Amino acid sequence: MRLVSRFTVLIERRLTPSLLALFAAAAMLATATAQPAGPAGARPEKIARDLDDEVTRPGVSRPRWARQVGGVHQVQLIVVADTADTEMKSLRAHIAALGGSVHAVHPWMRALAVQIDSRHVRGLAQRSDVASVSPNRPTQRTASTLEAITGALTSSVRTNSSRTGYSGFDGGGIGIAVLDSGVMRDHEAFWDTLGQTRVRRNVNMRSGTLANWSTGVAGTSSLQPGSAALAAYENQVANDNASTYDAYGHGTHVAAIAAGRARYFTLGTPDTTGIAPGANVYDVKVLDDVGEGTIADALEGIQWVIYHAKEYNIRVLNVSLAAASTESWRTDPLCVALRSATAAGITVVVAAGNYGQAQGRETFGTIGSPGHEPSVITVGAVNYKGSVSRGDDSVNHFSSRGPTRGALVAANGTRIPDNLLKPDLVAPGNKLVAAMATRSSTLFPTRNYLATQYESELVAVLGGITQFFGETQMMMSGTSVAAPVVAGAAAVLLQANPGLTPPMVKALLQYTAQPLPDQNLLQQGAGLVNLEGAVRLARALRTDIATQVYANTLTAGAPMLAAGAQMPATSSTLNGETFNWSRIVFLGGNHLMSGSALFTKYQTVWDPRLTWAGGVVLRRVPTWWSGSGIPANTFVKNFTESAVPNQSLVTAGVVSANSMAGATSSLGRTGAFIPTATLSGWLVAGSGIVLSEGIVLSEGIVLSEGIVLSEGIVLSEGIVLSEGIVLSEGIVLSEGIVLSERVVLGE
Repeated sequence: MRLVSRFTVLIERRLTPSLLALFAAAAMLATATAQPAGPAGARPEKIARDLDDEVTRPGVSRPRWARQVGGVHQVQLIVVADTADTEMKSLRAHIAALGGSVHAVHPWMRALAVQIDSRHVRGLAQRSDVASVSPNRPTQRTASTLEAITGALTSSVRTNSSRTGYSGFDGGGIGIAVLDSGVMRDHEAFWDTLGQTRVRRNVNMRSGTLANWSTGVAGTSSLQPGSAALAAYENQVANDNASTYDAYGHGTHVAAIAAGRARYFTLGTPDTTGIAPGANVYDVKVLDDVGEGTIADALEGIQWVIYHAKEYNIRVLNVSLAAASTESWRTDPLCVALRSATAAGITVVVAAGNYGQAQGRETFGTIGSPGHEPSVITVGAVNYKGSVSRGDDSVNHFSSRGPTRGALVAANGTRIPDNLLKPDLVAPGNKLVAAMATRSSTLFPTRNYLATQYESELVAVLGGITQFFGETQMMMSGTSVAAPVVAGAAAVLLQANPGLTPPMVKALLQYTAQPLPDQNLLQQGAGLVNLEGAVRLARALRTDIATQVYANTLTAGAPMLAAGAQMPATSSTLNGETFNWSRIVFLGGNHLMSGSALFTKYQTVWDPRLTWAGGVVLRRVPTWWSGSGIPANTFVKNFTESAVPNQSLVTAGVVSANSMAGATSSLGRTGAFIPTATLSGWLVAGSGIVLSEGIVLSEGIVLSEGIVLSEGIVLSEGIVLSEGIVLSEGIVLSEGIVLSERVVLGE
């Protein structure tokens, strides 16, 4: 085992007089905002945003936790204390002195449920023994936290949801492959309506030396469909009847977030239903019982998924693990493998990693492999603050920041960093409760490694859940658990419109995302996933797009809207809060694009066989097995990849936001450091440049340059973690707390 090597950010600036002035102004602003604000001052960071909005403009949003009582605007709050006094006597006395009431005392979590005059909220937040002040928001017993946060419980997706039933889109018929430590097929989270498991296959790539797919296990030259070599190989990797499917515990938890269903019925416990509770799960085990694996195992697992994708309708692949790499996406092995999966029509979702902080400082340039692959959806983690409200959500400190720092090395030894915008999205990734794997034995249901090693942090905190066999639950945090939120969302989108290609799925999720305030493109990408909006937009599009793309019958600019359909309204209302979509899509690695033409006209970049990044366009094409008795275009034999000499990439009518973002400056908060909400607001207001000629690759060169990332800032030169594969975060329990920074995987 080796300690994770983490790099701090190194910033190299040339301070011109204007920059010095800007720096001085920023310093003055920081000093000013650091002073305690009075009741009428700026919103203290301790106060939830939706609460502060209600305090500032009483009665505008009319939430259930605020009302007029005897002519006084009263609010009901949860006040989390920062004190060693479990009874919080001083704080309670202060609230009484304000004329407020304490409704409940929660000594275990040092919190009070109170009701006070809204005019006293800001003063209350200034107390040194107050950690945070949030509204006492209503909860919905009929829906899981994840369903509510992501917009899965809306008229566009699922009109109702409970532990006994639901209606609407649930990912039904879509296969999600989980490349991880295994999935406990006997867990009730994966039951269908008939009590049968939705884990359709369990395969174990750790069962032997299986690094060479093309050679097979019988000395043959290939694994041809129907051959004895293929049958022998499948028998060797089959793991459908194991006594313990996931001794480590990570994969089952990840799979349940993507596609689990709450089955336990203990009164008062949370509903932990995942995002696509009707999807089928394909367990591809590449990590062993203590979380160890190799890149070869991962590559073999990806190959298996690609080979069987058409046969099993595997449309989504979740990869919540990472490997050390300073290589460019063009050469990195995991990137090449996942680019192949994308080219074969599989939407790949990858955890960004949990290296957003080093020695207490925010660290940029910490996206690991394969999160730096342009074709995948790279997902960061959001702290949802324990409520379904999205107004005060923020990117977790641990969530890895972009840009990507893999690099090509020139002949003279010069490193040429990729510098691509990542992550693409963020999703809930803090203290998510989902299935806990055990041994598949009702008499001896031994807990998994993680639950055993960290019982007090992962299991004991769920005191209200009775841990019966098949219903066991645990809690985890990290980008590893944020990624399957998006994987489940992708499955729901593909059920709503099976004609979507992988780059279209990514674009839909980015365009409809909610930009979180005060956080930039390198922290949150396009914003927080919004399944409600993405489904509405997906259903407005043709359902034959993917078929036409692979048949090479769609030309740039062809209409993409379904017959009689129009572009939907570009805002969503979730849990009583209305917000505008980001309207931002990352293309070409560092281009910021927007506008309805992205979806009303066919864009060549929606072809999953094309990868455009950093001025390079590659075309990776699957070759299919053919012959007597072999169904056409079903089993991938291999891939070819070549540079594209001439290609229209984006049509006229698409809006470019590159110039609005400007060149990258961390000090000036421009370029890659521009707050996503700021850029989105400008686009909503109609700003941006409408491309009159689109973007064209001519003689191998993309003439239109995206936002500049390489000037004015030097970031960590890639992440060196180990020589093997690692779970993308260590084991993160909550924001800012990492149990282990050790690499627990083999070399």
